[in-house]
Amino acid sequence: MSMCRWGAGAYARAMTTASHGPVGPVDSSRIPRYAGPATFARLPRLDEVGGRTDVAVVGVPFDTGVSYRPGARFGGNAIREASRLLRPYNPAQDASPFALAQVADAGDIAVNPFDINEAVETIEAAADDILGTGARMMTLGGDHTIALPLLRSVAKKHGPVALLHFDAHLDTWDTYFGAEYTHGTPFRRAVEEGILDTSALSHVGTRGPLYGKQDLTDDEKMGFGIVTSADVYRRGADEVADQLRQRIGDRPLYISIDIDCLDPAHAPGTGTPEAGGMTSRELLEILRGLASCNLVSADVVEVAPAYDHAEITAVAASHTAYELTTIMSRQIADARG
Repeated sequence: MSMCRWGAGAYARAMTTASHGPVGPVDSSRIPRYAGPATFARLPRLDEVGGRTDVAVVGVPFDTGVSYRPGARFGGNAIREASRLLRPYNPAQDASPFALAQVADAGDIAVNPFDINEAVETIEAAADDILGTGARMMTLGGDHTIALPLLRSVAKKHGPVALLHFDAHLDTWDTYFGAEYTHGTPFRRAVEEGILDTSALSHVGTRGPLYGKQDLTDDEKMGFGIVTSADVYRRGADEVADQLRQRIGDRPLYISIDIDCLDPAHAPGTGTPEAGGMTSRELLEILRGLASCNLVSADVVEVAPAYDHAEITAVAASHTAYELTTIMSRQIADARG
């Protein structure tokens, strides 16, 4: 009896859907949140919506580019598990994102864990396929290396894009142990390749020691502005969001979020934690303040569940992805009128 009631067919039938509208998450009044497969926010898989979606939630289980603690290859599924508690209505943005646009879990991009160059090429090709359908991407990492191929793909569609990079670190170093592709180098490569709009680049949440002052000098030459975690604390989320909106304007925007932008108290499960970071509340409020920006795709990376406690980091990451998905869904609905 229980096998029939909670089987895959019953799970699929419990997905909420408006008349001729998007297929939404599983109805938690019919199937408990802890039951069934852990897609992001309990949304349908891509194949359950005919392979077409407005926002594709994609995992990239890759952490070969990390410089300290590994484990972010398991981040995507940890975020999915923590997202079981997300609900269909987002009161902070007064929107039901999964009713405004079709959001679906597109599974994982399987990449070579031993060859970074091949992995980067595979991610770019897979992103090309997804963006080529007209969908936007909400990517769950994985380490920050994956941002480079994602930006390459987005730039093919939109041209050089504005970038908001939430992170404890600059990630604009040149090489590490002679390697050009690591989680500390993606945005230098992106500037060198001309895929970023250098008039609209910002780091948010940076802090901690550097190798030298030259790191900041080089970063400034690339066009980046910096909002440190101390700036967020002193000035507040609303003022910071206003500053970022003015810098971005109406340019196509990509947001890349390393979960270590949060203080280790809010995100212990990450590979290179730094003391003195933002709170999860500050991060979410800044993102909500960017709702009017033209967000074309985004990522949340560097969740390493082996170092997490009680899913603290994964919960923060799932809510972060939820806010970003809500922004994209609202914009898609507005564009359709």
